[in-house]
Amino acid sequence: MLTLADQLAEWLEPGAQPFAVATVVGASGSVPRPVGTAMAVRADGAVVGSLSGGCVEAAVHAAALDAIAVGECHRETFGYSDDDAFAVGLTCGGSLEVHVQPVRPGDPDDPAAVALARLVTADVGAPAALVRRLDVARPTAVLLPDLSDNPLRGLVDDGALPAVSAQVAAVLRAGGAATVHAAPGVPAGACDDGAPEEPVTLLVETRLAPPRFVVVGANDFAGALVRAVRLLGYRVTLVDAREVFAAPRRFPQADEVVVDWPDRYLAAEAAAGRLDARTAVAVLTHDVKFDVPTLRLALGLPLAYVGAMGSRRSHAQRVQALRDEGVTPDRLARLRSPIGLDLGAVTPEEVAVSVVAELVAVRYGRDAPVPLSRTDGPLHAATGTTPGTTSGTTPSTTRTKEHPRWT
Repeated sequence: MLTLADQLAEWLEPGAQPFAVATVVGASGSVPRPVGTAMAVRADGAVVGSLSGGCVEAAVHAAALDAIAVGECHRETFGYSDDDAFAVGLTCGGSLEVHVQPVRPGDPDDPAAVALARLVTADVGAPAALVRRLDVARPTAVLLPDLSDNPLRGLVDDGALPAVSAQVAAVLRAGGAATVHAAPGVPAGACDDGAPEEPVTLLVETRLAPPRFVVVGANDFAGALVRAVRLLGYRVTLVDAREVFAAPRRFPQADEVVVDWPDRYLAAEAAAGRLDARTAVAVLTHDVKFDVPTLRLALGLPLAYVGAMGSRRSHAQRVQALRDEGVTPDRLARLRSPIGLDLGAVTPEEVAVSVVAELVAVRYGRDAPVPLSRTDGPLHAATGTTPGTTSGTTPSTTRTKEHPRWT
């Protein structure tokens, strides 16, 4: 639905005909379009968008008209059929699950109409996130300007809210579109009769590019880290001023390899608005002429994570050099150095795991991660809440993390 918002301005005017939006919420096998792809069908049959390039459009069109007539949401599954491959199916062999939701333009009681109306008046490039519930027949939609007031409370019951909030926040950090599932939960004071319940299922759509990870220094540790952070959905840039080492063939999994002085590159990216509060920077050069200027600049930017590799001795020397350069104590406190968690890592791949583990811990505000086997409480603590406690000890601590602006 979010992908079509800018094309639906005329359809959303008061008094306009009702329409329905069909959105891909599940895909498997060989399918032409990803989760979040949408097609809108108006009551008079007009169409905006496409789901499969023609394979299932006719069937989805009919399902959308049915949703408009009934006024309820429903899901349809379209897959390859050996008996009728060229009818309602995907001849490419994949399967699509499609959620169909009716929209009543100008109706203040229709959450989708309200959310879409707000989206079409916002800047085209402005960050946005739309959440809908897929496991209920009633139309739903919540536009997330931020996570401070938890607007998801009106979308799910209190029992499922902590798990849902944590998963939605993870999608917002990663960008793109995804479905999340959580147990319904049992609110405090309610009876649990043991009967199985359907999981709460949400579709989260974002208009946000993937977060960035900038690796400074072209060496074996950088190569392992590039491979590791890609698993978290980052767009990875490797930068080094030494052209002989910063060769794209050496780092095939990096999204880009840049030959430039790292501090100059970061300054240019910051000035262009291509770094934000989700960006992470790891300095792995072991060279003062690269480390100090880069860290001085990075620590002055509102980044999510700034780490530097080195021994305790090199860390102390680096910190003193940064102090001499005028870096304030509050900024120095943001530096993760020596980089990574204390896992006993030695090889480049092991060090990469320790860095990624620290990155995840910082993302969720965990100051001193401990094995899950030594903790109690929920595995996914809601944003701003205290995680599970360590058995026989005091509760672990958490820092409240500011989420990037969505308005």
